[in-house]
Amino acid sequence: MEDSGKSNRTLFDLDLLRALVMVADCGSFTTAATRLHSTQSTVSQKIRRLEDLAGHRLLERSHRDVQPTDAGHTLLGYARRMLDLNEELLQALAGATVETAVRIGVPEDFVNPQTTGMLAAFSHRHRQVKLEISSGLSRDLAHGFDHGELDLVLVKQRRNSRPAVHCRHEPMHWIDSQRSACLRLDPLPLVMFPPRGLYRDEMIQAVEALGLRWRIAFTSSSLSGIQGAVADGIGISLLPRRAVGAGHRIIDGQRGLPVVDTYEIGLLHRPDAGDAVRALATALWGQVRREPD
Repeated sequence: MEDSGKSNRTLFDLDLLRALVMVADCGSFTTAATRLHSTQSTVSQKIRRLEDLAGHRLLERSHRDVQPTDAGHTLLGYARRMLDLNEELLQALAGATVETAVRIGVPEDFVNPQTTGMLAAFSHRHRQVKLEISSGLSRDLAHGFDHGELDLVLVKQRRNSRPAVHCRHEPMHWIDSQRSACLRLDPLPLVMFPPRGLYRDEMIQAVEALGLRWRIAFTSSSLSGIQGAVADGIGISLLPRRAVGAGHRIIDGQRGLPVVDTYEIGLLHRPDAGDAVRALATALWGQVRREPD
């Protein structure tokens, strides 16, 4: 005789779990609906049904984005594993596991524990996708993308310089050393990337427009080299907000230094990109959106 207690146990529908994972990864019901080829109201209904089954609120909705609750985080972990097992089962029944390589490029200042953790989590969720990750200057990443060497790139660029799948404003700051200021020196020492590097032209144009004498005191293609040179008192520089460190002092407006508001972060992939590239793009852009403006 069948155990009635077991037959009444809750069974979670994979379709509902997939909706939860997509909303959590996208941070948005609207974006999740687009990725699922569904409507926002249908996705919302699926989340409500899942919350009824779970007996807990799973997502907190704000005016900016959607974040999992504690119960949501717990369920998400199991949901990803169940969806992965479902995918493994489909592949096993098909008789073969097909690997897809995705070549991704990210700027050096985005190589942080949050981004690498996201990439590692994506790799574990999508066992059939082999990630090949490169880090470097935005100009080199864009060059690799244009020449077919990279499938997906995150780049810093001048606003509207090229179409992007996603883009957002990149706040900039003039910085000096916290302990050994250079701003009042004459000529003014500048720390910058090599020719054609980001922010170089803006720095030179700004100081020349102010009528200041200046000199290039330090050049490096490495972000960490630029950061270290400024912190040690070699000169001033212009960097994104995320690259301002504890050894730096923001000097916007001092000696007339202007606000530089001409940069954005762009995510690029080709119009015919496959599902793996698009899924990774959604996850990566979700991580970028969580960083402070």
